Amino acid sequence: MKIHMRLFASAREVVGKQEVIVDVPEGVTAADLLTQLVAQYPDLRRLAPSLRLAVNHEYVEGGRRLAEGDEVALIPPVSGGLDLFELTESPLSLDAMARAVGQNTSGAIASFLGVVREFSRGRRVDHLEYDAYPEMAVAKMRQIGDEIHARWPVDRVAMVHRVGRLTLGEASVAIAVASPHRQEALQACAYAIERLKEIVPIWKKEVWADGSEWIGSAMDEYQQGGEESRGKGQG
Repeated sequence: MKIHMRLFASAREVVGKQEVIVDVPEGVTAADLLTQLVAQYPDLRRLAPSLRLAVNHEYVEGGRRLAEGDEVALIPPVSGGLDLFELTESPLSLDAMARAVGQNTSGAIASFLGVVREFSRGRRVDHLEYDAYPEMAVAKMRQIGDEIHARWPVDRVAMVHRVGRLTLGEASVAIAVASPHRQEALQACAYAIERLKEIVPIWKKEVWADGSEWIGSAMDEYQQGGEESRGKGQG
């Protein structure tokens, strides 16, 4: 089947065309299409991690399956910079988050780190297990980032949540917001964690010595006050 692709800014310059028609097999995903395009235009490889995909004028995740006649756009980061939204099984680092969002215009970086605690609801926790709906979770994180940019003059936003098995003391979620001034960074960071617990489909399982239970969503963990936050800023 044939897919109509549109390219903009740096992606257009690399490919040398504003529009291309690509032949792909049935059932191909948006991510597959990007992989095929990178193979055809190797210089796109350096841009690929920062490109967003849109299908028929709507942002989509890489798992979106394409249909005959779809218009797919490769969209480089806008002038405000590149935000970061991820699910991961790897340990989290606030230092890495700060590096991801900091710019020369940033006078403050506010951050939040959620940590697995030993006691919850009067029981001793052995470990936690996190599950998520990956494509929707990342899309909702991006929605939160868009909301933040609409409300505050921030430079960049980063939000990463762990999935899988976490032991005591491990970080489950990390958020960082960079802004020219500390007040906006702090307000946006606080907003980000509250919105995450409201709309991002992530669940946790508490495992004790004598049993376990799936909690309705990650929001319960934050509402119980078990998450510890750290803020840091300059200027």
